[in-house]
Amino acid sequence: MSHYHISSLLEKMKSSDKDFRFMATNDLMGELQRDSIKLDDESERQVVQMLLKLLDDKNGEVQNLAVKCLGPLVGKVKDTQVEFVVDTLCANMVSGKEQLRDISSIGLKTVIAELPTSAASPLATNICRRVTGKLTHTVTKTDDVSVQLEVLEILGDLLTKYGGLLQSFHAAIQSALLPQLTSSRMAVRKRTIIALSSLVHSSSSALFAELIDHLLVELTRNKSRSTTRTYIQCAAAISRAAGHRMGEYLAKIFPHVVTYCQPVDDDELREYCLQAFEAFVSRCPKEVTPHVPQIIDICLDLITYDPNYNYDSEDEQETMETEDVEEEAESDEDYSDDDDMSWKVRRAAAKCLSAVLGSRPEMLADLYKTVSPKLISRFKEREENVKADVFAAYIALLQQTKLVTSRATEDDLSQSEGPIVMLQTQTPQIVRSIHKQLTEKSVKTRQGCFSLLTQLVSVLPGVLGDHLGAIVPGIQFSLNDRSSTSNMKIDTLTFLHVLLTNLPSSVFHLHVVNLVPVVVNAVGDSFYKITSEALLVTQQLVRVIRPLDHESSFDFHPFVNPLFKCTLVRLKAADIDQEVKERAIACMGQILTNLGDVLAYELTSCLPVFIDRLRNEITRLAAVKAVSMIAGSPLRLDLNAIVSSAMPLLASFLRKNNRALRLATLELLRVLVTNYGSLMSGDDFDSVMRELPPLISESDLHVSQLTFSLLTTIAGANKTSLTKIREGVLPAILNLLKSALLQGGALSALLLFLRQLVLAALPGLGFSDLLKLLTDTVYSPIPMSPTGTTFGVHKQAFHSVAKCSAVLCVACPDEGIAVVNQLVAEIKSKDTADSVRLYALLSLGEIGKDVDLSGQPELLTVIEDSFLHSSEEVKSAASHALGNVSSGNLAKFLPFVLQEIEAQPKRQYLLLHSLKEVITRQSGSPSSVDAFKPFVNSVWTLLFKHCESSEEGTRNVVAECLGKLTLINPSELLPLLQSALSSASPYARSTVVTAVKFTISDHPQAIDSLLRSCIGHFLETLQDPDLTVRRVALVTFNSAAHNKPVLVRDLLHKILPQLYGETVVRKELIREVEMGPFKHTVDDGLDIRKAAYECMYTLLDSCLERLDIFEFLSHVESALKDHYDIKMLAYLMLARLSTLAPNAVLQRLDSLIAPLSTTVHMKVKPSAVKQEFEKQDELKRSALRAVAALITIPDSDKSPALSDFVSHIKTNAELSAMFDAIQRDVASGTLEAMDTS
Repeated sequence: MSHYHISSLLEKMKSSDKDFRFMATNDLMGELQRDSIKLDDESERQVVQMLLKLLDDKNGEVQNLAVKCLGPLVGKVKDTQVEFVVDTLCANMVSGKEQLRDISSIGLKTVIAELPTSAASPLATNICRRVTGKLTHTVTKTDDVSVQLEVLEILGDLLTKYGGLLQSFHAAIQSALLPQLTSSRMAVRKRTIIALSSLVHSSSSALFAELIDHLLVELTRNKSRSTTRTYIQCAAAISRAAGHRMGEYLAKIFPHVVTYCQPVDDDELREYCLQAFEAFVSRCPKEVTPHVPQIIDICLDLITYDPNYNYDSEDEQETMETEDVEEEAESDEDYSDDDDMSWKVRRAAAKCLSAVLGSRPEMLADLYKTVSPKLISRFKEREENVKADVFAAYIALLQQTKLVTSRATEDDLSQSEGPIVMLQTQTPQIVRSIHKQLTEKSVKTRQGCFSLLTQLVSVLPGVLGDHLGAIVPGIQFSLNDRSSTSNMKIDTLTFLHVLLTNLPSSVFHLHVVNLVPVVVNAVGDSFYKITSEALLVTQQLVRVIRPLDHESSFDFHPFVNPLFKCTLVRLKAADIDQEVKERAIACMGQILTNLGDVLAYELTSCLPVFIDRLRNEITRLAAVKAVSMIAGSPLRLDLNAIVSSAMPLLASFLRKNNRALRLATLELLRVLVTNYGSLMSGDDFDSVMRELPPLISESDLHVSQLTFSLLTTIAGANKTSLTKIREGVLPAILNLLKSALLQGGALSALLLFLRQLVLAALPGLGFSDLLKLLTDTVYSPIPMSPTGTTFGVHKQAFHSVAKCSAVLCVACPDEGIAVVNQLVAEIKSKDTADSVRLYALLSLGEIGKDVDLSGQPELLTVIEDSFLHSSEEVKSAASHALGNVSSGNLAKFLPFVLQEIEAQPKRQYLLLHSLKEVITRQSGSPSSVDAFKPFVNSVWTLLFKHCESSEEGTRNVVAECLGKLTLINPSELLPLLQSALSSASPYARSTVVTAVKFTISDHPQAIDSLLRSCIGHFLETLQDPDLTVRRVALVTFNSAAHNKPVLVRDLLHKILPQLYGETVVRKELIREVEMGPFKHTVDDGLDIRKAAYECMYTLLDSCLERLDIFEFLSHVESALKDHYDIKMLAYLMLARLSTLAPNAVLQRLDSLIAPLSTTVHMKVKPSAVKQEFEKQDELKRSALRAVAALITIPDSDKSPALSDFVSHIKTNAELSAMFDAIQRDVASGTLEAMDTS
């Protein structure tokens, strides 16, 4: 902007014509908002002076524009000019002109809002200090209430945003604010409380103590009821703002609040006391614990406080049949009193109870005894707002119940005094209290009822089955009532959907006649969200009226046409919302799936619509899923009208980039080929087969798995279509076989396809053809890029090829015998390449699982000789082969394995692995367990002979064998394992405790009840004098806490002190090792500390309600200063705690920030190796992930320590780039999680 242009604007701004001044100011604002503007010193001075002058303009619109200009001006002029602006505005604040004061106040707020947020900014620091001094002085000297109000608001803004910069002013600000708490104007008091609550975020401990002492003195004096109310309000606000700081003073302040809550004729004071209790419960969870019972008693007493209304008369009227509803409503209104403030007391009591119910999982059983019945009785509350809060409180109780019971076992849930049983017994009372209100005129009340019932069903899915008669009229009323809002109808439909989903279909059959008309009506609603929700309900309703998974005698025929026709209208409509389109497609798919045989005459008009939807890019995915449902229906509908036209479309979908579409299409094709393959032509199959090769890839194994399943289905339905697979599909399969990633479901699906393919006996795809193709990788390897390996492909590929070869041999036993002979010969030959030997051993093992190879006389000899091979891979393959072959004929091979373990100490480790293969294989099914039982005792005895081995690897294999063997006969073997704990050998004890780990899995087992009764004895080894035993005990405890928390939950009170004890760094375990001229520090306690912290991380997910979070956090703080590995765990725990226990983390935020800051600012020596730099970078990233989690905690932005730390991160280019990337990951949900399995 040129100097001439500025001068022109400034000249116009001096004009006597208000329109000229307005337009010139508007133009100036436009220029200031541009980034390209540059002002010289003189122009800056002129612009600033003119804008300040216009603040006192006679025209209000010009004034407003001038104020708006101050915001962008801050970033465009030098700091001295900003200071001049601020000084002028502060001077105007005490001007005699009211209008100038107001506009200057707005200007000052505008300038403060535009200041840089970084604590390192000299401008922000300087301006804040200049303003604060003047405002503090103004607040104490002026008597003008309007000035005081403006100044207090600006002070509050300053303290909230820049409290940390104003440390030197805090004492003066507090001294100026405290007298204002006794101001004659309530508005001044309220603004003062807000400013004080902003101040306590960053004030020093001494100043905070001074503030609390002042409050205590004034509350003790109780000078007047009015000021007492203010001081109680102030205490509550301070607690909400800085609850962790209020905690240490809670014992002193709590009795005062209780005293003023006692019966007095002051409803407002009672309300403020209850609000203070709510703040204490929410923000000082640990310190308030001893006082919670008293708070509950007070709240339960005051939630019924309604001196102007007699609920007993209402209860009596409920028992009588009253026809004149309007007259009854009028009688209720007679009790309403504009001066009655008791409803505020009841509302505050309900909110306080809600805070208690939402934060005290350990008191759940007691809460159901004391609080739940009282809340249920208060559902009759006459005041709508209070009733909403009563519902909210009960919903908080249900949410807490759901959280706790999701981790509980069957035994826990069935306890007579447990929360679930008590909730079940109270459900009839809940329904009785609610059912009449479901037909009330008040929309807010009905919404509260449905929210509560929805939550109830999510906790106890089948609990409302016996009460539908009381609930369905309410559903009808809300969907038919013209006064119901859209949200009301949506909430009602959402609840109905939850009901239909969670209750058995038979309980609805009496009520379908009432539900169908209102749902059909809702489907036709003009508001798309109601239609969408109604279609979801219709889909579930169809499943209810005619379930396909069991027989039902219900006559569904009268309801078929209404449901079909209302859905068909929505299905055919083109000009409707996308969500409605998708749900109409899904709903019609469900209707045809369940009722299609009754609608046979409609299929010809309805099914082509699905083809149209398949052709539409927006609806194709929903259409694919719907057609998949229809094709899979047990009704076997006539789909002749769409199969031929659908196949080319579906084939084209396999080329699309949309992964979800490809997955759904593969599933649909599999179902169509299975059920309607006879309707498909050769061209249909060919069009699909052409698209399959690109889908077989290691880049997406799930797509590959579904592709193999489809190929298997095609092989069974139309095997001639597979004749061309040599051109595309087989090369893709052979390429995938070389992948190191092929395993699990994808490999299993491939094996099923190969079995089907070889049995099809197609020309050029017979046994020998397929075997040659599969084994070319082994016998004619293409050299890989130089990796130092002696094999042509990754070793996982040998396992995959061996499994494929075994499948062919088992499917074709005659040809398979010749292959076995060849494999034995290849292993025997000294000239055989290592890759072929490895493949041969693995293949023999895979074949031996399913075929008895005892007829091979040289088999054991060649396997035994392979144990002496120089290659570790070959030795491991020989161990694998011996174990699997032994499973094929236990009587012949197992005694040999046991004998060799005893006779060959050098091969013991490999032979024990073979034994592990046998035990794993034999524990897979009841029949194999029975076959293995005669050998259990001899195997058990042998294993115990080797549990004291000095080799940890050997002990671990023995432990795994013992654990898996115990699962075969737990009642006999578990006591034997337990008795071995008394062994004098620490090696034996560590083996036994490790064995217990292998008896624990995440699914129910026969051993669970036995294990629950004795796992405490095994975990007593946490006190073992031997370090290794304690470490493996922690690993076993971690496994139990992760897979079956119920085993250890009741033992935590004993285990946690020992667990926390192992997190301490022990100096006696730290030693120095000399490595040539260098000394290296070795910490022998690192592994056990790491194991202890891993246990702590697991407990956060599985046993959170049994932990003292504050004690837990103390150990997390220690971990933040520990070794690299432990810091990494600490950052994960911190991120998890930020979600699970945000209030507790907030209380400890200041002490957590220091070690995080140390880590992110740590430098690596320039001479360090590359790995050190990478390690340090990963440590910084993990610390920043923890910071990213911390800043998501509500109110964390009010912590000066965290705000300053984040500002420092953002001013450092390297850290800022890392942090921004992490925050993007958080937004997209791709943050790493820890797997402790």
